[in-house]
Amino acid sequence: MTTSLPKYDDFMLPTLKALHALGGSASIEEIQDRLVSDMGLTPEQMEAAYPKSGALIAPDRMSWARSYLKIAGLLKRAGKGIWVLTDQGREATGMTPAQLKAHVKKLSAPHHASVVARRKQARAGEASIDNVEEETEQEDVWADQLLAKVQSIEPAAFERLAQRILRESGFTRVEVTGKSGDGGIDGHGVLRVNLISFQVLFQCKRYKGSVSAGTVRDFRGAMQGRADKGLIITTGTFTPDARREATRDGAPAIDLIDGEALTDLLKSLKLGVRVEQVITERVTVEEDFFDEI
Repeated sequence: MTTSLPKYDDFMLPTLKALHALGGSASIEEIQDRLVSDMGLTPEQMEAAYPKSGALIAPDRMSWARSYLKIAGLLKRAGKGIWVLTDQGREATGMTPAQLKAHVKKLSAPHHASVVARRKQARAGEASIDNVEEETEQEDVWADQLLAKVQSIEPAAFERLAQRILRESGFTRVEVTGKSGDGGIDGHGVLRVNLISFQVLFQCKRYKGSVSAGTVRDFRGAMQGRADKGLIITTGTFTPDARREATRDGAPAIDLIDGEALTDLLKSLKLGVRVEQVITERVTVEEDFFDEI
């Protein structure tokens, strides 16, 4: 089943066209949904996972496609999981798949050696279906390093990190409950927006695998009558069914933060991340921050 999946470079041109159709900018979820529709990907293809980590293969390859396109100057990140099509990217939508692959390969060739070393370091033990030696540089290697570090900390530390993230994001009275058998609820807080306050329950999932629709349903059932909103934070990914379940009509919406969005959030809040402006932006992961959380 996994061998029938498109490779990372097969996602590049459809990604550019998806962003163009979506108005030139889109969230990761919007891009993914568009690719599923445009490329006719089946639920079985979208739920295929790496044997060791349980991470979903198709979203991983989509992520690598975006990274390569960014190196080539065809896409740029706008923070918090938003991707933007550049003028060069808009022009590249007229290329054939072969022309685009050659164009990206040429521009990313100088980064080839470092990506192999850094990706192996950041994803030790993860064997991709694609040949890693044939892949090119992912400019944001700091995000892989950061995610690997967060995945290595203790579950209790990850809960405290989530608590810190919520506080830094404007929540008050944020508490980690740490109770077992409570429908997966790990804590709660209050978010005040102008004159209105919302009670929010959150759940933390520190692993490399994918959060299923069943997990979202169970969490919603546990929060019923106890909060206005729910939030699930994971270092992994969410299955397409989980994302649909989170926004299902007639049910309280649950906000989802996956690993990629989490790294953007930590960067914007400067939690465990130092950002320096030299000629270009330099991002350094401060691993001691997570060891002391």
